[in-house]
Amino acid sequence: MDNEQRTAWRHWLHVQLEPAHEEHDGLTAINIGLILLIILSVSTTVLETELTLGGQYSRLFYWLETGFAILFAIEYLARAWASGVDPRYGPGWRGKLRFMLSPLAIIDLLALLSVLLMWAGSEPFCCGCCACSGASPGQVGPAFGGLVVVDDAIHSRRFELTISLVFAMFLLLVTSTLLYLVEAGIQPENFGSIPRAMWWSIATLTTVGYGDVYPLTAFGRILAGGTAIIGIGLIAMPTGILAAAFSDALQQQRDLRAIRQQAEMKHRLRARPPR
Repeated sequence: MDNEQRTAWRHWLHVQLEPAHEEHDGLTAINIGLILLIILSVSTTVLETELTLGGQYSRLFYWLETGFAILFAIEYLARAWASGVDPRYGPGWRGKLRFMLSPLAIIDLLALLSVLLMWAGSEPFCCGCCACSGASPGQVGPAFGGLVVVDDAIHSRRFELTISLVFAMFLLLVTSTLLYLVEAGIQPENFGSIPRAMWWSIATLTTVGYGDVYPLTAFGRILAGGTAIIGIGLIAMPTGILAAAFSDALQQQRDLRAIRQQAEMKHRLRARPPR
């Protein structure tokens, strides 16, 4: 296979695995198959936690998980091989190394390593993601670009979100202190200290309202009503910030997709042999 054919195969595989970089929107047949494979893998892991099934069909679950791991490993290698046509990484071994050091590719690799450790008889490594459930975010993320959008949205609004967090902690401290001063003498078990009162403040400010702890005095109930009203705004504030950030991040993704499509088109035109 000559260099031109390899480039053509890489481009085809890249388009099949990364439909966001193609001239049209939508998922390819390979990506639909990968999504179904991830769903089956997660479903298998969920069913295995049922003792009556996990014990009776342990070998079946073992071979299913082995098959899923092999298929995900093939997908990872295919993405690495096809990454050379992606302008983000570039050709050659340096491009493959840049792909392998990308966050989603690292998560994929950690998920595969956890399966290898399990086969070796050790406890599987858990990085806190869904790697232990049979699929990593990296396998879903490249298909949708969703994790990239979430990361961009949070990073672009990190200052506003930090202010919201500081404001929430300040309200938590103030409302807990006020209820402690008002209710401590009547309900020492629930409001006998500021940390104890914080449980009520958290449940009220987050609008959860368990109802297991509540003020009994008139002034305490007035404070509780004000805290509940403030909690509605407290929840709405980061929600609005993130909604605007997601909208901006999605628009940036569309712009980047258009730029990548133009770059791929130029790359194909340069790779086309002269007539």
